[in-house]
Amino acid sequence: ILAAVVAPGWLTFTNRQRLRTANDRVYNALRKAQSNAKLNKTRWQASFRERDGVVQWATHPEETDPEDAQWNDLDSAIQIDDETTLYHSSSTGIWKIKFNYKGHPNGVRRITLSSRSGGKAKRCVFISTLLGAMRKAKENLRPQDDKYCY
Repeated sequence: ILAAVVAPGWLTFTNRQRLRTANDRVYNALRKAQSNAKLNKTRWQASFRERDGVVQWATHPEETDPEDAQWNDLDSAIQIDDETTLYHSSSTGIWKIKFNYKGHPNGVRRITLSSRSGGKAKRCVFISTLLGAMRKAKENLRPQDDKYCY
C-alpha cells in the first residue's frame, strides 16, 4: 500500500530532476556557443536533434556541417517539446540557433523540453533579447501566447 502511495510522487520527482538537469545542459550549450562566437570572433551555432529517441546537442562553428559535430546525449526520458521556437530544418531534423561574432543571436528564440512519459512539467531556455540575454523557465498554470513555459 505504501509503495502505491509513494510511487507516483517519486516518479514525478525523478521526471522533474531529469528535466532540470537536461535544461541546465541545454543552457550551458547555448552559453558555450555564444562564448565561443565572441572568443573566436566567428559565427557559432548550437544545434539540437532527436536520434533514436534521444535528444542530442552540439556546439560548433557555423561553417561546420552539423553531422560532423560532436554530439552529446541528454537523458532518454526527455524530448524536445512543440513549444520550441528555434529554427528547425525538416530535411535534417535539426533545431539551431546561431550567434554572430559579438555573441548576438539570430533572433529571440526558445527551446522547451518535456518528459516522454507525459505530465505537464516543462523546462525551457529563452534567448530573450537580440543582445543574447538568456534565462531559464518552467511550466506555468496558464498559457501565454498558447505556450505554458514562459
